[in-house]
Amino acid sequence: MQLQIKGKNLDVSDSIRTYAERKLAKLDRMMHDDAQIEIELAVERNPSVADNQVAEATVWLKGHTLRAREASSDMKASIDELTEKLLRQVREEREKKSAKRRTADKHRNGDVPAPQPTD
Repeated sequence: MQLQIKGKNLDVSDSIRTYAERKLAKLDRMMHDDAQIEIELAVERNPSVADNQVAEATVWLKGHTLRAREASSDMKASIDELTEKLLRQVREEREKKSAKRRTADKHRNGDVPAPQPTD
């Protein structure tokens, strides 16, 4: 997994970078080595926005791109929620792939009868 962390209106400190890398390491077990993740951490400058600490992620998998965005008043909380969203999305993507593979195997083995034409 290749991880890139960028800041927008924000200098990404070493502690935040380390925290994000540690949290996103959970995804490493679930993804292929060629997967790329780009994290953009930002601070919204609008004073009327209470949840101004924003974390956005783009994940490029084989054939799929996943995106997630989370905002809160604390950057670490935003990273936590972002990680949970990404984990859920990756889990769903893996389940879809395995379900598709199981269905294809059943059809290939003849376990599922072919659809009958209707008159």
